[in-house]
Amino acid sequence: MSAVQNPATVATCLRLGAGFSDRERNRIVEQFATLDARLAGFHADATDMELSVKDREAKGQKVTLECWIAGRQRVVATSTEEDLHAALNDVRDDLRRQLNDAKTRQEPRNNKHLRVNEPPGPATPTDELAGAGTTTDER
Repeated sequence: MSAVQNPATVATCLRLGAGFSDRERNRIVEQFATLDARLAGFHADATDMELSVKDREAKGQKVTLECWIAGRQRVVATSTEEDLHAALNDVRDDLRRQLNDAKTRQEPRNNKHLRVNEPPGPATPTDELAGAGTTTDER
């Protein structure tokens, strides 16, 4: 993948939706920092993320993280964990997995064999191979 001049990061692309205040932004950006490596392959201008929570701190709480990347389908991760911190970790990990899956799906099928690393077989020295079909008769 070629380097992107203006890579997307959580700090530049994340919007806080319903249920979150601007005071929480820095903590959430730190918690989602592991997504930066996955987002770095996309342009910041073409990437947008929104985090929202419905019925916060209630038994039926639902956290949703949506990601839009130009030229790709929208990616949505949701969690119904009761603990908000656990729910944020859940949607973060789910989004990262979905972005990895989407990247793999877009790679050409004829190049998939290049990614498979077969375990090496027993090593055969080249000297043995060179003399393998010849016999010498020492009389």
